[in-house]
Amino acid sequence: MSGSGRKMLTFCLAIGFWLSSLRAALDLPLAGRVHATAGVTAGAVEASHASTPADLLALPDEELARRVEADFASLGSLSIGTVGGGILVNPVPVPPDPGWTLIDPNGAFATAETVAFIRTAVGTVREIFPDTPAIGIGDISFREGGRMKRHETHQSGRDVDFGFYYKTGPRDVLAVGTEATLDLPRNWALVRALLVRTDIETILLDTRIQRLLYAYALKIGEDKDWLGRIFQFVKGDPKAYIVHVAGHRTHYHVRFYNRTAQELGRRVQTFLVKLGKIKPPVYSVPHVVRNGETLGHIAARYGSSVRAIQQYNGLAGTLIRAGRTLRIPLKGVSAPPEAPLVVPARPLPPNTPECLSSVSWSSGSVR
Repeated sequence: MSGSGRKMLTFCLAIGFWLSSLRAALDLPLAGRVHATAGVTAGAVEASHASTPADLLALPDEELARRVEADFASLGSLSIGTVGGGILVNPVPVPPDPGWTLIDPNGAFATAETVAFIRTAVGTVREIFPDTPAIGIGDISFREGGRMKRHETHQSGRDVDFGFYYKTGPRDVLAVGTEATLDLPRNWALVRALLVRTDIETILLDTRIQRLLYAYALKIGEDKDWLGRIFQFVKGDPKAYIVHVAGHRTHYHVRFYNRTAQELGRRVQTFLVKLGKIKPPVYSVPHVVRNGETLGHIAARYGSSVRAIQQYNGLAGTLIRAGRTLRIPLKGVSAPPEAPLVVPARPLPPNTPECLSSVSWSSGSVR
């Protein structure tokens, strides 16, 4: 090997060692190391190495299948299945942080992307208001995802229950929010950060809280048309970002899109099931209870069982009321194939009020 060749090899090895050390320091997964080996083509490097979880999406299915079998952890955290029948793979525990208090750490597992979004949203509030007390964070998902008795969702590491910011400081539990108790400047900063700085699918929130936030946002100079697209109660749009669901007067139920964890999970799900690393996600269908129906009637209609319906919907007994929507788990039925994930553009506001201008916000058109 020539002198210049030896220098190049030494340089490449040094760069590889530096990147490895940097990733270790940042606690990032090292999916593959850079090899300074003569004769390795660019295509081979691309097929066998990925420096970040997002890079894995560029790999062919054959390479992903190999990784499932040989280096399962290198795939990073995966969100598989639907929000009402999902699995969390390679979970990330939400770590302790001065910005939040975990109400139940056993139910605070998520994907890496979701944890990053939590940091971004809470961090934005604390950047605008440096003396902000910790916010309560409730249920997210169990370590392996799956059914939480208190919820129909929270199954795949993308649903997060954020508490409110209160005028009297932090609370140990998720408490009802009112005009007298809510710290509206900090709450609106949180909601705005979720909308503009993360990938939000939806926020479930009682209309009474929506109205308080809407009035405050208008008061400080937010664009009225933009707010009308954000809050469901304004125009009754079911596709608005913040929608009313009963039982959400004590917290924000936030559901994030996960560009990598969802799409990668969709692509490797078949391989994971085939190798026995996960069980197939439960496939369920919605059923609106009619007058006179019992759980036995419904179970017989769908080929399910009373016990399975009770467990899946968190029912303690057999009493059900007409009009309620139940999710019915189906035995031996595979979920239909999911389409590739397309994350819509973030709903960027046309302007930023002066009181929020201490941080950098993106602006533009609403999706």
